[in-house]
Amino acid sequence: MAEPAERRNELSLDELFEQLGRVPTPEGYKVEIVEGAVYMTPQCDVHWQTIRRIVRALEDHFGMDVPVTSDVRITFPGERNRFAPDVAKLSDGAEKDEFGRWRHQDVEFIAEVISQGTAPNDYGPKKTAYALAEVPVYMIADPYTGRCRVFTEPQDGDYKVDLAVAYGLPIDLTRTVAGITLPTEEFPRD
Repeated sequence: MAEPAERRNELSLDELFEQLGRVPTPEGYKVEIVEGAVYMTPQCDVHWQTIRRIVRALEDHFGMDVPVTSDVRITFPGERNRFAPDVAKLSDGAEKDEFGRWRHQDVEFIAEVISQGTAPNDYGPKKTAYALAEVPVYMIADPYTGRCRVFTEPQDGDYKVDLAVAYGLPIDLTRTVAGITLPTEEFPRD
């Protein structure tokens, strides 16, 4: 059966992402595809400072060679998703796929920092995709409310454990694959 003409003329998500990569994106913006929609999100100082503190905590614990990325595209389950997590810690020995991208199967920890307007993506389709990918630890830092939410134990497209922690309190991830206690007392607020 032939595809409808409108489907034949559509770009695949990979082609769309490649074309978006060639378009000059304003400095300080991140581009992602969530459920087929393109999102261009401003990265403010508070956003970056939070990311920086999370990466620094990972480096302090695991060393400077810890396999960690920030804003690097990883293809997660769902044919309409192409995410670039704010922070992704990969397992030791992680390898890139045939397209030169990190494999979601090697992701052990993801942190997303809420930007204005992104909360529905972070708590909705991204959370579902990360759970379907069986990412063991997914953390959302929200500088507007001064709270972190930590989701663990993925199963059947959702997380069985949901922990809320106020900024200022440590997040104990020692019983997870992340294996650290993440300090939040210096997370900036917006």
